[in-house]
Amino acid sequence: MELRQLRYFMAVADELHFGRAAQRLHMSQPPLSVQVGRLEREVGIALFERSTRRVSLTPAGRHLQERARRILDEVDAVRAEMRDYVCGLTGQLTVGFVSSANYTVLPDVVQMFRARRANVTLTLVPLTSGEQFDRLREGTIDVGIVRDEFPQAGPSSPPLSTEVVFEERLVACLPVNHPLASRTEVTPEEIIEVPMISYPRSLMPGYVDRVTEVLATAAGAIHVVEEVVHQETALGFVAAGVGTSILPESVRQLVPPSIAVVPLAGSPTTRLMAAWQVRDDESAICAAFIECLHEAAGTQRSVTSRRSTPTGVPRD
Repeated sequence: MELRQLRYFMAVADELHFGRAAQRLHMSQPPLSVQVGRLEREVGIALFERSTRRVSLTPAGRHLQERARRILDEVDAVRAEMRDYVCGLTGQLTVGFVSSANYTVLPDVVQMFRARRANVTLTLVPLTSGEQFDRLREGTIDVGIVRDEFPQAGPSSPPLSTEVVFEERLVACLPVNHPLASRTEVTPEEIIEVPMISYPRSLMPGYVDRVTEVLATAAGAIHVVEEVVHQETALGFVAAGVGTSILPESVRQLVPPSIAVVPLAGSPTTRLMAAWQVRDDESAICAAFIECLHEAAGTQRSVTSRRSTPTGVPRD
């Protein structure tokens, strides 16, 4: 039994007239009659009572009409779902993100994507940049929001791609009573004199390397007193007077009055990046999310420029 035969049968069952059913199907009547007869032989029972005046359904025909309608409706629904899936309107998307994205692009991109793709199940997973690249290679997340991290190609690793979506300044977070806290900016040579709360390179290689690059030759003199994974933890140590931590400027949204945020000399920046696995069958859902990510980053840049705090002024 073929779906085509069921559609032919349903046209005749609805019209109760072979001529009108053939017109509805945009075909001639003889082939339609042949297909219906073939279906009757296949199921082993007459589905229509035919006379020169009328066509009517047999009890078996009425039963098949009820069942066939449900089957064809379900097939049409599946076809529509698959069209939506191919267009990125339905399905699932798992996105990893670094915690600092919470204070820049993540809220806007989630709101925007869910509004545009209401039938896509969006799952968010907080991960470090290094963890995200591992998960992207495993295929357990679809998109990563990483910081200053480029994929390292391996002989058997699937290819990964990245795009910069948001760039912001690096700043030094200091106890508000520290002598450098009132400065309009600090140099690498000045900040390395302060004990440093840093991050494990194994989990955040891109960001740690970026900070090392910014500190240049002074980086070798850093005195790391604590290594933490989350910037919230780093801020806790700074507030306690343990030392300083170099963080993205969006951290201003988190700092308490006991912490001063001071830009680094030369206005070096750090970048949030979208990362995904390159596939021949490129996912329309991934592409839609990355498009929203760029739009959210543009909104964030606009908001940041309007709300920018004068350099060296601690956040109240």
